[in-house]
Amino acid sequence: MIWSCIIGGLIGFIAGKITKKAGSMGIIARIIAGLIGSSVGQAIFGTWGPSLAGMALIPSVIGAVIVIAVVSFFFGKKN
Repeated sequence: MIWSCIIGGLIGFIAGKITKKAGSMGIIARIIAGLIGSSVGQAIFGTWGPSLAGMALIPSVIGAVIVIAVVSFFFGKKN
């Protein structure tokens, strides 16, 4: 469980750096985005590539980018 949270946080951190929209996200939000993104990415793209803690890394990062982009679209700050 803890290993999954660490990897989920790493996935959320990488996805946040890719999108550049997760600057205001805290560590808990990044872990949640990473875990949900992992589920979304693996459901859409499959489980190919290297895996850690039962999560395929490449589809998980792509899924987390999608999750962060959608959440920031609906809940992001309007300039």
